[in-house]
Amino acid sequence: MKPAIITLAMLMILGTACSGNTSPSSGAPTASPTMPATDSSTPSKVTSTASTNAASESTPATSKENSSKLYRINKNYDVVPIETSGNKKVVLLTFDDGPKKMEWIKNLIDTLDKHHAKAIFFELGISVKAHPDLLKYTVDHGETIGNHTWDHNDLKKINTTQVDDEINKGQDIIIQTIGSKPAFFRPPNGDANEYVHTVVSQAGMTFMNWSDGSLDWDPKNIGNPDAIIDNVMKQLHPGSNILMHELPTTVQALDKLLSQIEDKGYSFVDPATIQFEPYNPK
Repeated sequence: MKPAIITLAMLMILGTACSGNTSPSSGAPTASPTMPATDSSTPSKVTSTASTNAASESTPATSKENSSKLYRINKNYDVVPIETSGNKKVVLLTFDDGPKKMEWIKNLIDTLDKHHAKAIFFELGISVKAHPDLLKYTVDHGETIGNHTWDHNDLKKINTTQVDDEINKGQDIIIQTIGSKPAFFRPPNGDANEYVHTVVSQAGMTFMNWSDGSLDWDPKNIGNPDAIIDNVMKQLHPGSNILMHELPTTVQALDKLLSQIEDKGYSFVDPATIQFEPYNPK
């Protein structure tokens, strides 16, 4: 601390103003369904060149912005109406681990459009770097982008500096590609600890796992779209936050799945209507 004090004193003598960095927000994270023993390390604020350069376009949701939102994510990761009078019979659609192939993304989005649905695409930074055109296509067609880290490292098994890097690099490449910051974050495999929750919140993103898993990633379901549909429908409930992936079998299953969800009287939440949920342990 002494060098900083000496520097400040010198600057004051020279009549030059200086300012300090703000400290990290003080909250505690919402527990994940796979919440490990928490890491009590205090995170340093996530900063990035891309985030700074895009600040005017990518600031976190303010209370004023939240006032126009209709839904929020609860501690079970269900999507629920903010007002008690709101429609509870809704689901949220999400796709992880992209972007991968234009053919898959185009077919997914065409099917979403057919059912007047929108989704969150949780993207890996390393894939965005390889396929920026696919990310731009997704955004240009009205879908919402989420941060899924840089390259799918298990955030519980790396140190805090590496956690910052995973989140920050994923954030940077998305901002560089589309000029705006993701409002949502999903950790690889749903695994996170207190440190991750804190960093995500102070970066202005809502931490989100899921409450209805399709198991489309399971080798036994590859090539079997009906198995994916059955997995989702067995768990379907008001507020279902449905986890899927950018995979060919999911592409095959989606149209029939959305039709069955609609037949049960559900509608689809537009992610743009979900408010920012800050870090809160209570």
